[in-house]
Amino acid sequence: MKQLQLQLKQLYYSYDGKNQTLKNINIDIFKGEKIAILGANGAGKSTLFICMNGVITPDRGEIFLEGKKITKKNKIELTKNVAFVFQQPDNQIIAPTVLSEISFGAMNLKLTQQQVLKRTHQAMEYMNLKSLQNRATHTLSGGEKKRVTIADSIVMQPSIYLFDEPTTALDALHQKMLEDVLEKLSKQQKTILLSTHDVDFAYRFAQRVILFYKGEIIADDTAENVFCNNDVLSKSHLKQPTLLQIQHMLLQKGILKKCDTFAKNIQQLEKLL
Repeated sequence: MKQLQLQLKQLYYSYDGKNQTLKNINIDIFKGEKIAILGANGAGKSTLFICMNGVITPDRGEIFLEGKKITKKNKIELTKNVAFVFQQPDNQIIAPTVLSEISFGAMNLKLTQQQVLKRTHQAMEYMNLKSLQNRATHTLSGGEKKRVTIADSIVMQPSIYLFDEPTTALDALHQKMLEDVLEKLSKQQKTILLSTHDVDFAYRFAQRVILFYKGEIIADDTAENVFCNNDVLSKSHLKQPTLLQIQHMLLQKGILKKCDTFAKNIQQLEKLL
């Protein structure tokens, strides 16, 4: 049976008190899910994330974590359990070196020095940062800073990860490494939500896709069902993932026989041929 982990009920939020950035958001998130949040710039994706980890408080609505309602008194539980990786690393990095930056969060958890070091080195290994541990953070490239901010979250060992445009500034090699890290976290039963404009990445990674349009949810379904819904894709100005387009073409030409599920990667497609 699926374990309900985080609930958002009838959330509303406005930055100026007039225009609603989030409108009547209702989402049930289950332990271990891999979810992609898609939508145009300004659709409400980033605002949703900072509501979910307690950075801002919704104007209306309720948030439940593990069945407990989040209030002002226990909002720290969101911060502890829901890690948020910013789109722009410079908005997140505060320490002078890579080692001190990644260890900072763990030090605030009142762990022993040995536990802090163990977590920090594990996080650096995850993101291939060991050789950069003594580098000044201001000298890092955009991609290196991105990897550091992801390690910042890993060291906290939260149960839910929120990634805002995680592939931004990463080259192809480190995008592949990021996807491998996400799969590792998923195998540990971590819940992962990512906001992205990359439909191919979202299709490969996500089991479930939530589509935002002007602050509202217009689709919440399996990745295959959402990406096969031309009406909502058109409304959101999104294209169908390339691999899905290829499979539809192969089906039309009779090269691929009708199948119950679509392939999520090339290896799966080869098995269908």
